Amino acid sequence: MTGNTQTDAADALSLAKYNTLILSATIAFTGALAPVAVATGGLAGHYLLDEDKSWATLPVMGFNVGAALGAFLAAFIMKRVGRRTGFITGAVIGMVGAISATMAILNGSFIFLTVGLVLIGIGMAYSNQYRFAAADGSPPAFKPQAIAWVAMGGIFAAVIGPQVAIQGRTFFDPIPFAGSFAGIIPVLLIGIFILTFLRIPNDNLVASTVAGEQARPLKEIITQPKFMVALFSGVVSFAMMTFMMTGAPIAMMFCGFSPDDSTLGIQWHVLAMYGPSFFTGKFISRFGAERVTAFGLLIMIVGAAVGFVGIELWNFWIALILLGVGWNFGFIGATSMVTGCYRHSEKNKVQGFHDGVLFTLVAMASLASGQVLNIWGWHVLTGILWPVCGLAILLLYIQSSRERRMAASAA
Repeated sequence: MTGNTQTDAADALSLAKYNTLILSATIAFTGALAPVAVATGGLAGHYLLDEDKSWATLPVMGFNVGAALGAFLAAFIMKRVGRRTGFITGAVIGMVGAISATMAILNGSFIFLTVGLVLIGIGMAYSNQYRFAAADGSPPAFKPQAIAWVAMGGIFAAVIGPQVAIQGRTFFDPIPFAGSFAGIIPVLLIGIFILTFLRIPNDNLVASTVAGEQARPLKEIITQPKFMVALFSGVVSFAMMTFMMTGAPIAMMFCGFSPDDSTLGIQWHVLAMYGPSFFTGKFISRFGAERVTAFGLLIMIVGAAVGFVGIELWNFWIALILLGVGWNFGFIGATSMVTGCYRHSEKNKVQGFHDGVLFTLVAMASLASGQVLNIWGWHVLTGILWPVCGLAILLLYIQSSRERRMAASAA
């Protein structure tokens, strides 16, 4: 009996690793949506606008609005058709968005560019669920590493996306940027092909085999102190990263740097976002999710300080790199905290709620970035990160202290 149990556990771990690797390979391609949208969306918006350039980041906001709306849609769709079919659906929506953005730029339509970025964001929302799919299909001890393994695929997305943006930018000369979005289409087709190899068990069947598991009301789950701190920390990590990252390409242009300089800066930033994933899961297992999350937020503060003290090219690039590293520890740590707050039967509604709130606030941050940059400048934009990230660090300390007291009293 024990031998069978050990064999079953080994098989479950093997399947979890297989699916995690497939998802990691897929996000290398579907994840290219984000760097193209962020690096090119604001610049394309700036190009299409004739007068009030403060709205240039509206397409990037559209991308994040799409990611917020798509989070709810993805949860709804995948609950009914399963994750593999759902993920493929998301990639197809992303392709439609890329086509729409390409045609919008060729026809000089700022509004339809924004609509195309909304669709790209909806497609990206499905890719954002890869981390949950990997964690939910893994034994508890492997969950943090599964999340980090999926994030590792972003290293390749960090190269593929910006290179698509750079190489495609002049494809439709003399109209810039349209080719950047057109280049996403074949990349997404590769991602769809890889997804066909995913072997995630039927969610309803898995849920029905979990003995005695009753789904709690959503309100009960999201009002847990740990969930609220995890959600807030994840929102701060992602929203403040987006806030600074969205404004950086336009700020670099104001300082006389070329679109290629800003795109390469975003490439280094996205590489830094995913590069530490080789170690993040192990750090979480060793030091705890709260400490790793707080450390990531602290690195983001340092990155904002580097951006604050100067406007040389190296200031922008190092600030973006530190911002990416901080996001990795902060967001993966916060995600790991979230996965410990719900049961398998509750995953769809909790994940949909979490990512819906997350990307709604990220969308607001991306729009605010352009407004703050236009009215107050780069120094104010970078300075805003300090108190916001500091508050999240304080809440994480309080939550960690609460858990230590509860563990001590239980012992």
